Amino acid sequence: MTAPKIQSDVVRVGMVGTGFVARLRADALRGMASAQLVAIAGRDPVEAQIFAEPYGAIAYPDWQTLVNQADVDLIVVCHINSGHAEVARASLVAGRHVVVEYPLALDLATAQSLLALAEENQRLLHVEHIELLGGTHRALKENLELVGQPFYARYCTLAPRRPVPRTWTYCPQLFGFPLVGALSRLHRLIDCFGPVARVYCQNHYGGPTQSPEGMACYSTCLCTAQLTFASGLIAEVVYGKGETLWEATRRLEVTGSEGYLCFEGDRGIITDAQGSRPLEVGSRRGLFAADTAQVIDHLLTGQALYCTPEASLYTLQVATCAQRSAATRRVVDVATPRSAPYSPPSE
Repeated sequence: MTAPKIQSDVVRVGMVGTGFVARLRADALRGMASAQLVAIAGRDPVEAQIFAEPYGAIAYPDWQTLVNQADVDLIVVCHINSGHAEVARASLVAGRHVVVEYPLALDLATAQSLLALAEENQRLLHVEHIELLGGTHRALKENLELVGQPFYARYCTLAPRRPVPRTWTYCPQLFGFPLVGALSRLHRLIDCFGPVARVYCQNHYGGPTQSPEGMACYSTCLCTAQLTFASGLIAEVVYGKGETLWEATRRLEVTGSEGYLCFEGDRGIITDAQGSRPLEVGSRRGLFAADTAQVIDHLLTGQALYCTPEASLYTLQVATCAQRSAATRRVVDVATPRSAPYSPPSE
């Protein structure tokens, strides 16, 4: 499928969101000759105006107005998770290309409909998964063959926060089920080990509170999932954040027939019959800039992107199976992925 060419040497970008990720995206665009940030919208028009000024962009009173501006080629969605799908849909209907932070939607059916809409309108729909660009993931894939046949993996990320911030990321209605909102925890493993056959998940919310808007929130979340991959590999995923977690952890382990890989923080180690030795692990810095640059290059030259929306959609399918497992306290089988007709458009 070939999308209509952008009739310019510069991609004109509108951004929905004014938070931390939006700032990283905006800074990346400012340093590119082939892109220009021309429009900003956020939940607070005053905040959007303050955000837009250093970049010479126009602040619009709401995102609905922004996505319908004729001089915008690409919409970058850096909004709260629950708002991703609505903004992406309106942008596609308006004929814009779309970049959206994961998850594309909080439910699978909505995400599937958005991929179909992107194909129908011949527009790019790119779901950001910068974990695939990071040094840890690259080192994992480059050294995976050293462990022989992998049969066990464990990925644990715990983030103590005291006091817990009163933010949307602690509100299930806005963030989504933990492994939906934090989709990268599953996506990293699926990218390495392929389809998942079944999942069993447990989830704990502690310390119920309310957001400033009166929505139900929690002060602690701990979610665990046991995955059986189609290959037979067994994996555990642990994701947690909040007040009653007491030690920060970021650890990824893979055990195989010939060795063991461990990444903790920014350090990597391989252990095999010859003993243990360190691995070179690249930086986690500059990943949003790298993602942004790839998107702009794709729209201007047709260069392939590092991640397809189908891959993100499949991980969302696994995450929603985990959500169902946590609700029913049962093991849930994951349907075999079907090859979707959509692929990122070439210019």
